[in-house]
Amino acid sequence: MKKLLIVTDGKAGHENQSKAFCSALGYEYDCVKVSYATRVHKALSYIADRLGLVGERPFTIEQTDGYYAAVVCTGSTAFYPGKVAARRRGIPVAAILYPGGYKLDFDCILAPGFDQPPHHPNIIRLPVNLSSTSAAFFEAGLAAFRERHTQRKPAVAVIVGGPNTISAMSVETMRRELDRLFALTEGRERWVTTSRRTPPEIEALIDGYPFDYKLLYSRDTFNPIPAFVSVCETLFVTADSTGMISEAVTRGAADVEVLMNLTSGSSKFMRFIRDLEREQAVHIFDGTLGHARHKIDLTPVLEQARQLLKL
Repeated sequence: MKKLLIVTDGKAGHENQSKAFCSALGYEYDCVKVSYATRVHKALSYIADRLGLVGERPFTIEQTDGYYAAVVCTGSTAFYPGKVAARRRGIPVAAILYPGGYKLDFDCILAPGFDQPPHHPNIIRLPVNLSSTSAAFFEAGLAAFRERHTQRKPAVAVIVGGPNTISAMSVETMRRELDRLFALTEGRERWVTTSRRTPPEIEALIDGYPFDYKLLYSRDTFNPIPAFVSVCETLFVTADSTGMISEAVTRGAADVEVLMNLTSGSSKFMRFIRDLEREQAVHIFDGTLGHARHKIDLTPVLEQARQLLKL
């Protein structure tokens, strides 16, 4: 079977969505990294795209001689190089995330609904971020987790991100949330993982709680989230990461509680959470436990993308 070519900026959050898309369609893939020397070079890509140029390139891209069925690119750094790579090969190209500022002449654009993309024949609205839909991926993650921890009781898990432009994370607020969480989950194992964005003071706070399983990213980069999603009764996820929430609402059978640490009530993050709340896929944690366990099925949008790409 032909492979797909992923043009990547090297950011894990972008590259993983491209990989998840390829895997969900049943294709293997190769990755080539792209970069711009300066912001000016990247700005030139918008002009070049508007002029329909595929000759001289304002970017640097790794070379590959493989034969591919389509190109996949995620994120603003990868959009124009991905389009150029596809046009030069005479194959389709899929953009994941909305390619604002570029011409919309990709064969397929998978844009999150919270970005409010326009209606267009080649734009598919995604209810969540793309993440792995492979049963083998989750089985492997669970097996690796079980080598580290033996579960003896039903479990709940806490998945902690970190502050960004529209979210904050204070020790006082997190302590309040953890105290309420522990009070509501007596008789269950409590698991936790932090991320690369979690501040040191938040990790120090978490380290002082009697979790049955604890993964602090600053000490260990193992990823327990596939296991958490697979077997936990309830998942508590901070609101700052659409990626982590997306994993929680597309797999397993857990109730999902969102720990609200957003500083803006009108951001795309808030639109994302409210949309999932209406679908009963998440409950905003308010000191009580909800029963939001509806899982989002990405099969229809993936099949629509397959048809647009003629794969």
